[in-house]
Amino acid sequence: MNSMSQGLLRVRERAVKDKSVRFTALLHHITVEALEASYNALKCNAAPGVDGCTWQDYQKDRAERLKELHARIHSGAYRAQPSLRAYIPKSDGTKRPLGIAALEDKIVQHAVSEILAAIYETEFYGFSYGFRPGRGCHDALDSLYMGIITKKVNYVLDADIRKFFDSISHEWMIRFLERRVTDQRILRLIRKWLRAGVSEEGEWSSTKAGVPQGAVISPLLANIFLHYVLDDWVVQWRKEQAAGDVIIVRYADDFVMGFQYKREAERFLKELRERLQYFELSLHPDKTRLIEFGRFAARDRRNRGEGKPETFDFLGFRHICGTTRKDKRFKILRKTISTRMAETIKRIGRTLFASMHSDIDKVGQWLQRVMLGYYRYFAVPGNIRTISSFRYAIGRIWFKALRRRGQKGKIRWDTFSRFEKRWLPVPSALHPYPNERFCAKYT
Repeated sequence: MNSMSQGLLRVRERAVKDKSVRFTALLHHITVEALEASYNALKCNAAPGVDGCTWQDYQKDRAERLKELHARIHSGAYRAQPSLRAYIPKSDGTKRPLGIAALEDKIVQHAVSEILAAIYETEFYGFSYGFRPGRGCHDALDSLYMGIITKKVNYVLDADIRKFFDSISHEWMIRFLERRVTDQRILRLIRKWLRAGVSEEGEWSSTKAGVPQGAVISPLLANIFLHYVLDDWVVQWRKEQAAGDVIIVRYADDFVMGFQYKREAERFLKELRERLQYFELSLHPDKTRLIEFGRFAARDRRNRGEGKPETFDFLGFRHICGTTRKDKRFKILRKTISTRMAETIKRIGRTLFASMHSDIDKVGQWLQRVMLGYYRYFAVPGNIRTISSFRYAIGRIWFKALRRRGQKGKIRWDTFSRFEKRWLPVPSALHPYPNERFCAKYT
């Protein structure tokens, strides 16, 4: 592991030193030790792929299996297996397709992604936050907040790329990778994963475009693709064409931009559609909006006899133009998206009713873990009232579920309130204000 880390460190140093260097020999970084580190980095409880092999199954004779896998990779005998198709529900009622890779494919993908990350993490811009080491959703939210507050932002472009992961062009993907990687053995591995296809209910189908959501390497490939298609272009556009302030925050394929001038925002949106079309992508017509938003939006709309400024959603939060209580200075209010909170409440409620005959303390322990996890994400300053309503709704559902345990001796509210106080955590702000965390991290 130490030799692997040192090898990748040298790759990274070279990538930083020379932005035009193309790496011709990288496969030797995939050692048996690197494969074992990748195996240990995988989630041990993840669903198996088409081969049905779990992390625990592979643990038996692991050393021999990894040696044999290493030999197949370096001899060219390694073959990628199709992804197993699965679906997860989305908040809008539709289902998101996932591709579950076979365990050995996950191991090799992780090892290759470590190599690619050593190169591309030196290229990615600071406004890119999704699936990157040391960066998370709240870093992106803080950056967006600070960008709108500190820059002259009067209009916000809330953009959504239609079916991005399913639409990534394989040809363009390889062409982008070849700008820094010319080791054909590494590129051949990536081509195998892109062309492996999917298996759904025992039927195999080819994949002519897209990367499977859920694959270990897909987030990095997506970031590389958007780095060249979007990020590089935005930086150049802002430098050469913008007269006013322009900001951007991107988390994977979800990005928000702010503009000082409406005419520039409209011109950018028009050119963005054309650029995405060139790379075989498109904006979702119903989920892409240019709205008036910023410190003067409420005043200007009021002077025109219009309603309150429109809101936009980003990473689970609805962003609203607001003011401070004391001096009425502009601030951004962030509230949990109501539809997503309602879906979470329904999902928890189904479990509570299904387990209404289970031991109350065991259900309470589970419920406490779930709610604390929810708080850890959504308990930001200014959102505590919404979180409190979430707690109240969960408490009412649990009470109703327990009331159905039997016809006789139904639980009374005063009795239930003891369980509520014990197991339902009271919400409080678990995150600092965006300016505090952002400044502490980046200044």
